[in-house]
Amino acid sequence: MVYPTHGVGKVDRIATEEIAGHKLELIHITFEENRMTLRVPVAKARSAGLRKLATRKLFDEALTVLKGRARVKRTMWSRRAQEYEAKINSGDPLAIAEVVRDLHRNAGQPDQSFSERQIYEAAMDRLAAELAALDQTDKVTAATKLVDFLKTV
Repeated sequence: MVYPTHGVGKVDRIATEEIAGHKLELIHITFEENRMTLRVPVAKARSAGLRKLATRKLFDEALTVLKGRARVKRTMWSRRAQEYEAKINSGDPLAIAEVVRDLHRNAGQPDQSFSERQIYEAAMDRLAAELAALDQTDKVTAATKLVDFLKTV
């Protein structure tokens, strides 16, 4: 499963628990990288943005987005940074691919600022995690695959 603000996690179980005198059916999602378990009420799963992994078709569309030309608006960096963060936290692979595309630097291009690099790495990490889950590999292999793909663009 994918939780928008935390990325790819594994559903451990769905259990009924009593919280503050109410019985709730909760989805327990584990995020290995953060050593975190999230409990989301089944009734709120959709509104919380919880979704299944992207299909291969949707991920191929995200790769197509990566091939496109970078669209860097001429607005202040702080405004663009907020937009990029919102796209990453949306959990949408297409939006995350846009961030990677816009912030990717090939050799010979000017260096990125620290905050640009952080946002780029966060987007790349999120995209690689979903690709790794789709390909049933590890995140390092998926990230290498994405970087190699970006070099061919």
